[in-house]
Amino acid sequence: MHCPALPDGFDFTDPDVYQSRVPLPEFARLRRTAPVWWNAQPHGVAGFDDDGYWVVTRHQDVKEVSTAPEVFSARLNTSIIRFNQGISRDQIEVQKLIMLNMDPPEHTRVRQIVQRGFTPRAVRALADALRRRAEHIVGEARHKETGNFVTDVACELPLQAIAELIGIPQEDRARIFDWSNKMIGYDDPELAITEEVGANAAMELIGYAMNLAAARKECPAKDIVSRLVAAEHEGNLGSDEFGFFVLLLAVAGNETTRNAITHGMHAFLTHPEQWELYKRERPATAAEEIVRWATPVVSFQRTATQDTELGGAHIKKGQRVGIFYSSANHDPDVFDHPEVFDITRDPNPHLGFGGGGPHFCLGKSLAVLEIDLIFNALADAVPGISLAGDPRRLRSAWLNGVKELRVRYR
Repeated sequence: MHCPALPDGFDFTDPDVYQSRVPLPEFARLRRTAPVWWNAQPHGVAGFDDDGYWVVTRHQDVKEVSTAPEVFSARLNTSIIRFNQGISRDQIEVQKLIMLNMDPPEHTRVRQIVQRGFTPRAVRALADALRRRAEHIVGEARHKETGNFVTDVACELPLQAIAELIGIPQEDRARIFDWSNKMIGYDDPELAITEEVGANAAMELIGYAMNLAAARKECPAKDIVSRLVAAEHEGNLGSDEFGFFVLLLAVAGNETTRNAITHGMHAFLTHPEQWELYKRERPATAAEEIVRWATPVVSFQRTATQDTELGGAHIKKGQRVGIFYSSANHDPDVFDHPEVFDITRDPNPHLGFGGGGPHFCLGKSLAVLEIDLIFNALADAVPGISLAGDPRRLRSAWLNGVKELRVRYR
């Protein structure tokens, strides 16, 4: 399907685009004129042996792709829509050991094991400890006149929550932060991260997690690691599977929540009436609207396992299909005035945690808890927080990331 409103050569995975903005106007044009649109690319520019991918922009179509893994595979080309052009196929194949890039029944088996750590009971058990940590994090920031909200506040609670959840010593959280930044920062020249550095960071994190799993097998503790890796022959995770699970957590449970909190703070400070409302009423709907507004993961991809039709487009077997959550979360057929940041929005069927189906975010309840706790702490301790500069965005093909948000705490 053709969309004459888009300039020639426009690419919805161009990292230069996301360094300045999320292309919401372009998404809106596609939803109106070509909701499933072929985005041509120079051959191999995304790291795959092809010439482009389909852009899926409507809420209903993103959900359809997400809930049909037998037609749209996460495994064939992984869920990551763009790698460095020089990546080898072997390096892409390794990514398939991560749960994000599995299909049923393998995905079902691994998910059934790891979801033991994300039951409502497990998350509730963390609430008091994370509340104290949120208050401490904001209390430390309060002593500063100004600072980078990303590193002072937003990144700390997700890191500490992961450490608390799986038993990583808190003193190691800076290493997790460093490794995760290196794994996702390959498109940003300011971070000076080569593909080799990113790959080494991933291997170091996997090695760290495997050592932790081996230690818990030998000497179990009262933590989730022990429950996930003990008695491997009874259906639990092997040490290597646990290593790749922690790698996924470092991005899916750290980067995404960090960016949701950062975008949420920026949204509050650029919509002061919403900040005043939040401080006064603390609506339970706020965290979901923050995630919709932020949509930390702009897109993932699937690969067609057969010829199929979607939104009027004919998709051939083997073609890649990009599911753009940022577009779906601004679909006016689903959301009244999606361009408005409204923390009382209810219902709010956003796809910020995925479009349903087997890959729906396992840690949703934990992420919502973290967002609620950190903004409650901010509203209590630094109600007069204000912007001290524009956000500096991450150059990334698929993450809506922020590297720096300067604020005045007092």
